[in-house]
Amino acid sequence: MPSQLYPRTKNTSVQTKGAGSRRKMVAAWLCVSTLNGARAAFVKNTFTNTRSSAFLQSFSTPAKGNSMKFRPTFSAGFTTSLSSSATAESSKTTAYDQVNIEKGLDKYDPQAFESEIYKWWESSGCFEPDAKQKPYPDQKQPYVLPMPPPNVTGRLHMGHAIFVALQDILARFHRMRGRPVLWLPGTDHAGIATQLQVEKALIAEGTTREEVGREEFLQRVWEYKEEQGGHITRQLRSLGASADWSRERFTMDEDLSKSVVEAFVRLHEKGLVYRGEYMVNWAPMLKTAVSDLEVEYTEEEGKMFYFKYMVDGSDEFLPVATTRPETISGDTAVCVHPEDERYKHLVGKEAIVPKGGGRTIPIIADEYVDMEFGTGALKITPGHDPNDYAIGKKFDLPIINIMNKDGSMNANAGDYNGLDRFDARAQLWKDMEEDGLVIKTEPHTQRVPRSQRGGEVIEPLVSSQWFVKTEGMGAKALKAVQDGDIQIVPQRFDKTWENWLTDIHDWCVSRQLWWGHRIPVWYVGESGESEYIVARNEEEAREKAIEQGHPEDVILRQEEDVLDTWFSSGLWPFATLGWPDNEDVEFSDLNRFYPGTCLETGYDILFFWVARMVMMGLELTDKSPFSVIYLHGLVRAADGSKMSKTKGNVVDPLETVAEYGADSLRYSLVTGVTPGQDIPLNMEKIEANRNFANKLWNSCKFVTGNALKGADDDELASLGVTRPMEKEEFDKLSLPERYIVSKCHSLVASVTEDIEKYQLGAAGGKVYEFFWDQYADWYIEISKTRLYEGAGGGGEEESKAARRVLVYVLDTCLRLLHPYMPYVTEQLWHHIPRPDATSEQAAHSLMLADWPQMDDGSPLVTDDEAVSSFEGFQALTRSIRNARAEYNVEPGKRISATVIAKGALKDNIEAELKSLVALAKLDPEQVAVYEAGSPEAEEAAAVDSVQLVVQDGVEVFLPQSGLIDPEKERARLMKQNEKLTKEIQKLAGRLQSKGFVDKAPAAVVDKAKAELAELEDQAAKVQSSLDALPSA
Repeated sequence: MPSQLYPRTKNTSVQTKGAGSRRKMVAAWLCVSTLNGARAAFVKNTFTNTRSSAFLQSFSTPAKGNSMKFRPTFSAGFTTSLSSSATAESSKTTAYDQVNIEKGLDKYDPQAFESEIYKWWESSGCFEPDAKQKPYPDQKQPYVLPMPPPNVTGRLHMGHAIFVALQDILARFHRMRGRPVLWLPGTDHAGIATQLQVEKALIAEGTTREEVGREEFLQRVWEYKEEQGGHITRQLRSLGASADWSRERFTMDEDLSKSVVEAFVRLHEKGLVYRGEYMVNWAPMLKTAVSDLEVEYTEEEGKMFYFKYMVDGSDEFLPVATTRPETISGDTAVCVHPEDERYKHLVGKEAIVPKGGGRTIPIIADEYVDMEFGTGALKITPGHDPNDYAIGKKFDLPIINIMNKDGSMNANAGDYNGLDRFDARAQLWKDMEEDGLVIKTEPHTQRVPRSQRGGEVIEPLVSSQWFVKTEGMGAKALKAVQDGDIQIVPQRFDKTWENWLTDIHDWCVSRQLWWGHRIPVWYVGESGESEYIVARNEEEAREKAIEQGHPEDVILRQEEDVLDTWFSSGLWPFATLGWPDNEDVEFSDLNRFYPGTCLETGYDILFFWVARMVMMGLELTDKSPFSVIYLHGLVRAADGSKMSKTKGNVVDPLETVAEYGADSLRYSLVTGVTPGQDIPLNMEKIEANRNFANKLWNSCKFVTGNALKGADDDELASLGVTRPMEKEEFDKLSLPERYIVSKCHSLVASVTEDIEKYQLGAAGGKVYEFFWDQYADWYIEISKTRLYEGAGGGGEEESKAARRVLVYVLDTCLRLLHPYMPYVTEQLWHHIPRPDATSEQAAHSLMLADWPQMDDGSPLVTDDEAVSSFEGFQALTRSIRNARAEYNVEPGKRISATVIAKGALKDNIEAELKSLVALAKLDPEQVAVYEAGSPEAEEAAAVDSVQLVVQDGVEVFLPQSGLIDPEKERARLMKQNEKLTKEIQKLAGRLQSKGFVDKAPAAVVDKAKAELAELEDQAAKVQSSLDALPSA
């Protein structure tokens, strides 16, 4: 059966802490009474609580405050077994759909409906892949979006808001186009960030994680996660995220943890995992290594310390400069350039380490040293500087570690053992001053490496860590983009991708933390780390140890370190779908939804996460994890600067939603920008988009509260938009209707193409422009000439045509805007005539309605000639409006006009004369349209009129007597002339002053002359207007 083509499969592992529970499904047979008779409907609901359930009530009661007779019906859903308890529970609830209708359309207040709509969507199952239609053979390819998992204990910020807005557009668009959409949400355990918060709490209690022990510490972290977790996903919901929360995952779920272990073991089996001693970035407060990508460099004021490195056996010294004198104890050489005449004679000799107890180190030469920088002599500390580490390897220098894991000095630092590294700096320098080894100190701006998470200064040191070889994996990821398997949007990031992957270093994946996925390595014996076993669990490790000849009771100790959080996140696109358990399960989520379609994220984590997902996906599944990488920019303050609490320019998304609504924020974030471009955000833009939502609201109020008043039940029932308007109906429409439908259909094609090509900002802006500039400002006004007798309308056929087009275009715009502004469009769609939902739909929701163009191969009907003709009509209307403004005609005054046009242009204008009268505020008794060249046209030209040339073949004559009151206009112009005359006399006098002309800068004089010329031109025009007035 088609409905069983893709039965929902669970992963074989059991979900534990953090995993979302699967919702219970119930359905009820409901007899819905409408004005057209009884109608039965299956209604699918999911109960998490009674407030969020969505069962229908009778539609027979007229809606309060709503003059429409039309009542939409809710006839959607899947059917399942029905329990009496479920029926009893459902009877206590009220459907969003019915409540919405009963409330009517008062004023736009997003707070009044956004949360209720979301509860209804989620409880009805609208976010699930098969919410729009059941699976069937040859169904469209699923559209899969892996949601970047935010930190489980995090809080919403604009970075989350932008990814929700963009990803939700893609999800809703493709869902409406008939593709099963899986937007898979979840949260990340955020190893460093989460552990840091719990460690801070322990310190506040006067203890540490070492004192409480690993087991109790992890229990405290889980408790913290349960207390703080969940806020972020609730906040994402408030923005309208249509993610399938029934599949919500957490990186520490049991089955995802199993995936992490499996990935590590498989990579090790491929020879891609190894343990080595290398220079790493060490975070002393967290006592863990962090990756290069997790280190941020800041420009900070510090000092450059100049001191003497005495040459052993002589009075000579090498002047050396450093920003970190505390590392002198770890020096193992002093390096100079081999061609530096100042120091060539010292190469091969020994230098005495200051405060080093007489220890000496070699003076070596290497071209790495820049003779022109500093003193030209470089201290080499291989244990605490990455560049020095490379030189140390080249010259086989010893590596001395002088620091403990907490950043304090160790025994290798001699007298400074136990001091904090910064205290040691001060004390060592003081002691060197007493020994006469100090030359000077001077201010110095330097790039300081700080931990992205903790903010502490990073200490480079050599440490034994676990690494993943990335050269081969990086080459595969690079090839995937070069071969077109993966498309990066925007394309300019291809070069960035290539640069990083061709200069990639092995990935340090071990972290000296306790919160996270413990590395699946067991060391053999009571002590030491020379022999180890990589296994999926301790039982497997023991079996391997026995196979290697160890006794059954061999002691095995699991590695204390955990894996880098980005290691587990790198598995996200496939681990969340059941990898590895469901690799060979035909109808599993893994089989159906992997590889994914689009990975949308910020360009700032292109390498943190995206590149690692691609490398891991290709290595472990032999498939690119997605086909498109869409990169958005960073949300910045209005002036383009970075949002910062210290600057006070942070825009809080939750506060913004509370004031303006989620739709306004979403629309502001995604329109007016291109992919990869940073997004300056200001409240004026958000307020303007709230005004746009209000425009939508009021336009819908006009349609439902005014235009549809004259429609009977049969007509209302026929107005629901079931498919695009076809040519036969289209051809029968009048010019304005053919124009607006043509423009609407062209908009549909353009928006569809833009979104398919990931030009989301451009698509959203086009709908805004069309709705405001064409539908609201033009067609709604013209429709009044069809609907109202007082405006020249009232005929049955043209009224029906106007209602049809009003609803059709409004419905289309709501569908086009829904991915961008889901709440207000859903709310309004329930108030206009709409077709019944199909029997397969989870709910009678706009988000499950068809996109206006489901098939790219079937273009919607348009009429270029109608568009051109109506644009001529618009130009005519604007010309008359501009003339009214230029002549200061009172807004309510109707004026006379004679239009001269040729052939078809004349016929079109004549046919829409009542529209011209309404839009240009003309006197219907004093308007005429004549053929160009006719006697009437020549007579009109002879009248004392204002002539307006609109376009080739169209001109207008506006009798001056109708435009203005000569006496009032004369008084106004004379007053204006008097003012200009005074200004001219004043400025001319200034320019005639020899003192001004001779002493003032030339630029000032030239500016004054230009101003005078402008005033004289204005005065000439005013005088010309006075002369043109009829005599008093």
